[in-house]
Amino acid sequence: MNEIIPIEESRKKIDEIDREIVRLFKERMNTAANVAEYKREKGLPVHDPARERQLLAKISELSGSEFSDYGKVLYSTILSLSKSYQRALLGIESDVYDKITKALDETEKMFPETAKVVCQGVEGAYSGIAAGRLFSLPDITYCPSFDSVFDALDKGECEYGVLPLENSTAGSVVKIYDLMMHHNFNIVRSVRIKIDHCLLAKRGAELKDIKEIFSHEQAINQCSQFIKAHPEIKFTPVANTAVASKAVAMSEREDVAALSSRHCAELYGLSNLASGVQDQGNNYTRFICISKNLEIYPGADKTTIMAATGDTPGALYQLLSLFFAHGINITKLESRPMPTRDFEYIFYLDLDVSIYSPKLKTVLSELERYSGEFRYLGSYTESVG
Repeated sequence: MNEIIPIEESRKKIDEIDREIVRLFKERMNTAANVAEYKREKGLPVHDPARERQLLAKISELSGSEFSDYGKVLYSTILSLSKSYQRALLGIESDVYDKITKALDETEKMFPETAKVVCQGVEGAYSGIAAGRLFSLPDITYCPSFDSVFDALDKGECEYGVLPLENSTAGSVVKIYDLMMHHNFNIVRSVRIKIDHCLLAKRGAELKDIKEIFSHEQAINQCSQFIKAHPEIKFTPVANTAVASKAVAMSEREDVAALSSRHCAELYGLSNLASGVQDQGNNYTRFICISKNLEIYPGADKTTIMAATGDTPGALYQLLSLFFAHGINITKLESRPMPTRDFEYIFYLDLDVSIYSPKLKTVLSELERYSGEFRYLGSYTESVG
């Protein structure tokens, strides 16, 4: 039986190895700097895909069968850092960051108190409530669909649009993410609104009388326990929770109700049969405020981007490792299929990083070259309403 080496000895050995690894890493990065200068003189690109493939194949062979995959992961990260360092030394310009710098200079120092805003739904919609938290005196116009919000912004019919992006219980509003692929816009602010769904019906109605309930699909998903408790009731999705309230108020039926906000009860003269019927009391929906123009207000500490990866092994890892290497936290990762390419995806990422951080500039510069489908969607602050 082999003698077990005491852990203190193993840790001491690891410390010695780590010191040597760091020394060699610094030596490698300094050598990469020399390579960068040579590439500057010869007008060569920093990224050499053929050289990378050869190097990773060699590392895989040197690592042996047991450590081949580990070796490739390690050196993929090292190569990413090396390219980033070379670009920083060469001062390679970033078109995206040039736009960001210009927006920082030209954007007003305070978010506007009033503006022309478009929201999906009708009066009483949660999007309208969110607009009221974002602006002190918003001039709100309602339209029938999420598509219409983007269209109104594209046509210059409004200054801003407010859209729901995700809910803490039901998850992402995938329709918004799909529409984001097809429109040019910028996120300038976001807000989280506490959602409290109430069961609203005509005055005099009781819960035992209700046969059908209308609401938005997301709201219905957020009230699954209530639905299970009432299998006799039909639940019908409609375009918006406020639309549901308005439909109930205008209906000649006495056996219909809506899952909607308390505000809609007052607005449409309905009776509140039950409050807080959502599954979780801590139920929030995140809304984004979008603009045609790139506006970045002081203190922006969140950034949203979209990027595509190729349908190759490790492509997503390479994308994510870029943020890990620079210490940038990803707070949200959403994938949506690309409509024009089979089995390829667009990834939406929310980054927790200050707009003034040099790390962000480095990463955005890298992404411009890494992904052919990269788009910067804005930097902003987020409040809780």
